[in-house]
Amino acid sequence: MTPRKSLALEAPLTIYHAFEQKRLLLDALAECEELELDLAQVGEIDSAGLQLLLLLKREAQRGDKRVALIRHSQAVRATIEFCNLAAELGDPLVIPAAEAG
Repeated sequence: MTPRKSLALEAPLTIYHAFEQKRLLLDALAECEELELDLAQVGEIDSAGLQLLLLLKREAQRGDKRVALIRHSQAVRATIEFCNLAAELGDPLVIPAAEAG
């Protein structure tokens, strides 16, 4: 088992991709102690996608592992904020300077 792994998601985090994404995310978590999940290329996310992120965080906690969500896309940030889940997911939502203006 590797101590740290990075994974960049490119497919939408939606109900249409949930089954494949769930397997990918849980397999990646099983291979390491700390998983860094790059969400910069996630162009679409729905409640199924949020559930996957919450599941991943819960499974990491249960296995005494860590998941860091980084580089949230605008779609991911907006959905997390709309559902008031920023504190639950526990990772800072950084707004890139290009979008802040």
